Amino acid sequence: MRGRMFWVLVLSFFAFSALIARTGYIQLMNGGELTEKAEELWGRSIPAEPERGLILDRKGKILVGNKNAPTVYVIPAQIDDPKQAAKKLAAVLGEKESILYERMTKRSSIERLSSKGRHLSAETARAVTDLQLKGVWLGEDSIRNYVLKDRLAHIIGFTGADNQGLAGIEAYYDQKLSGKPGSIQMYTDAKGNEMPGLANDYEAPVNGKDLQLTIDADIQAVMERELDQAEKTYKPDAAMSIAMDPNTGAILAMSSRPSYDPARFNKYDPDIYNRNLPVWSTFEPGSTFKIITLAAALEEKEVDLDQDHFFDPGYVEVNGTRLRCWKREGHGHQTFLEVVENSCNPGFVELGSRLGEKKLFTYIRKFGFGEKTGIDLYGEGAGILFTEQSAGPVEAATAAFGQGVAVTPIQQVTAVSAAVNGGILYEPFVAKSWTNPVTGKIEAVHKPKKVRQVISEETSKEVRRALESVVAKGTGRNAFVDGYRVGGKTGTAQKAKDGRYLENNHIVSFIGTAPANDPKVVIYTAIDNPKGTVQFGGTVAAPIVGKMMEDILPLLNVKKQTNQLEKEKTWDDPDFVSMPNLIGLSKEKLKEQLINVNIVTEGTGDTVISQSPKQGVKVERGSKVRVFLK
Repeated sequence: MRGRMFWVLVLSFFAFSALIARTGYIQLMNGGELTEKAEELWGRSIPAEPERGLILDRKGKILVGNKNAPTVYVIPAQIDDPKQAAKKLAAVLGEKESILYERMTKRSSIERLSSKGRHLSAETARAVTDLQLKGVWLGEDSIRNYVLKDRLAHIIGFTGADNQGLAGIEAYYDQKLSGKPGSIQMYTDAKGNEMPGLANDYEAPVNGKDLQLTIDADIQAVMERELDQAEKTYKPDAAMSIAMDPNTGAILAMSSRPSYDPARFNKYDPDIYNRNLPVWSTFEPGSTFKIITLAAALEEKEVDLDQDHFFDPGYVEVNGTRLRCWKREGHGHQTFLEVVENSCNPGFVELGSRLGEKKLFTYIRKFGFGEKTGIDLYGEGAGILFTEQSAGPVEAATAAFGQGVAVTPIQQVTAVSAAVNGGILYEPFVAKSWTNPVTGKIEAVHKPKKVRQVISEETSKEVRRALESVVAKGTGRNAFVDGYRVGGKTGTAQKAKDGRYLENNHIVSFIGTAPANDPKVVIYTAIDNPKGTVQFGGTVAAPIVGKMMEDILPLLNVKKQTNQLEKEKTWDDPDFVSMPNLIGLSKEKLKEQLINVNIVTEGTGDTVISQSPKQGVKVERGSKVRVFLK
């Protein structure tokens, strides 16, 4: 008996020793890990969503901000009377009691309400708080505040129910804009009672980085105004416009019609918000494409604009196919500068012929056509080009004046920018820099990206001279802006469907650059099927770009110039006179001023002390001019 008791005692001693050793090991070595696992079982996490980064224009104006919009969470184990709680909460949220009751009785640790329980207004959130319902919590959340509403919508895009970027910049840079979620961690037992000795934890969310765009809100406003007016006047199928800094590739403004409100995107047809026309749409460019043929011919020294001449009978025969000029009777005898001014199709076929098929298409590709530009926006098209192998004489001839090829607006703006900026092709972009929202420190800056040198500075200078002449003396006269050297090219492209061109259905366009001697901006505008007018780029699109230039150039601090190429007047052009200095003149001397305007005097006295308009301003003959007497 004593022996057995001895061995039982020894075995018990070793068993207890092993148990103590194991307990000590668990406590000391695995204690932290096991505690974390236990807290995970006890924990109830209420998310604290981060605020997305602000989106600002290039001058720091907020384009997209955030509005506080809490979301309701329920912890089923903490709710004593689900039926009564569902009834009270339903009255505040405007939700069905049955839906809330189902969520409140679910076997889960925590439930986030959907639909009407998400993104509450400040008033509704206060009403939920005032209910003082046990087990009902509000989590930090926010929604986007699109300051410009339907302005710039296709560039900025929109976010979904979970504040994730779904389109535009919001989608393209979603990872940087979205930030990192935080949470409120509370510890409860199975019945929802708080665990004694465990304090609630709060992990603050990390807000997304702020994004500054290359977009200028003031330039954008000018563009939107003119497209609004074009919509009202011509009721087109669509309209689009882009303004770019040709020396960097930075997009200063971009707009599409029809547009939409990003805060209510689901109320619109997906074809509207999914198609950013300036980067997505692909169509025949028409005569704006002639700038590329011109630049290539000049670079290869195949033409002298002033010395070489061409006779246009109204058509040209290519491989048995007759290609007509837009002017049926032809332009007759011209210099090649006049060929450019008149947008003469046969003249550009001649330039294409001098270059040859292979060289022409080589330059077309060097200018970036046939591939995406790389702009930081989703949905960009690549366009459609013939290959050098498949392009015959007729295809090369039509491509020389912008038919038989399909390009995107952003490709055209990028290519023409290279043609006028000294010959450098830049990659277009809309994201300028990133800023830490806490420190205010700029963390990344987008530097202009040179793709390649396409033509020489000398050739680019000649292209600018020709385009300025188009606006002063040619088809682009309606884009002329007094005091600014504007260059540009019109475009009128027939739309095709099922392999056939449509009747009286064109995309009319104009691409302009200014100042012509030192370009600071390139603006492209296209109007799709304008109604109630003659469908020509010079008639519809050119004046729109001219009005944009008139207001945008001062915003870019471009001063008026005195060395402007004079506009060649036509019979329907208004006649302008330059206002002389009338200040200091007496009443009698004022009557002797033969300036053919209607002078209206105000005030009493004998001497002019001020005038409106001021000296040097050009006014139409017969306009009313006010002078004030002392």
